[in-house]
Amino acid sequence: MPKHPLKGSRVLVTGATAGIGAATAEAFCAAGAGHVFVVGRREPRLRDLAARWADAHAAHVTPVVLDVGDRQAVERLAEQHPEVFDVDVLVNNAGLARGTEPVQGADLDDWDEMVRTNVNGLLYVTRAALPRLVRRRGHVVNLGSVAGRWVYPGGAVYCATKHAVRALSEGIRLDVQGTGVRVTNIEPGLVETEFSEVRFHGDTARADAVYADTTPLTAEDVAEAIVWSCAGPGHVNVQEMVLYPTDQASVRDVVRR
Repeated sequence: MPKHPLKGSRVLVTGATAGIGAATAEAFCAAGAGHVFVVGRREPRLRDLAARWADAHAAHVTPVVLDVGDRQAVERLAEQHPEVFDVDVLVNNAGLARGTEPVQGADLDDWDEMVRTNVNGLLYVTRAALPRLVRRRGHVVNLGSVAGRWVYPGGAVYCATKHAVRALSEGIRLDVQGTGVRVTNIEPGLVETEFSEVRFHGDTARADAVYADTTPLTAEDVAEAIVWSCAGPGHVNVQEMVLYPTDQASVRDVVRR
């Protein structure tokens, strides 16, 4: 199984309909992956992107419509289409933030959606794929956040989910020690994607203000870091990678021009 370089490898990317997930899926196609499974909930968009990447990079790309937070749906997919989880690289990218209200005024539905997607979804997909990753001496990449290291006002629950991603990355790494499986936690800071628009429930003006007058990371910047962490020799494990734009020094300190 050709792990290094990535040419010919099998890759599964969740949350692949936009942002970091879409950029990562295309980056693996460009790197010569043999088969890329792209997971998302927005079927028309997912199928369109898969076809576009396949044509642009002469890659084999399979769209998989799935809500990673639906345990029964993940288990059903694993039973009916086990090939989706028979991969060399799993990128647990699916995730979101909802709201910035303080705990005492937050929407419980927002909390449930974040925990369901960011924590449960990661767990369900990892559980389905990990036995096969062990056999293939594969690689798990989890999309954490700088919010998994530093908490900020109005972000308690989102930050808690990303702290969970960090803890799960460390725990999985301990559980697979000796199998050859590598586990990486990628922790970006400010990245201009649909993230803020989703967080603010479609308020584009408010979302645009998050990135105004500064130079944030792009989804492609993060995708490049993910592919790089997977492309190294098998005895090297990039355990954690924190990525800030140069204009950002902490979760709250951003240069505005």
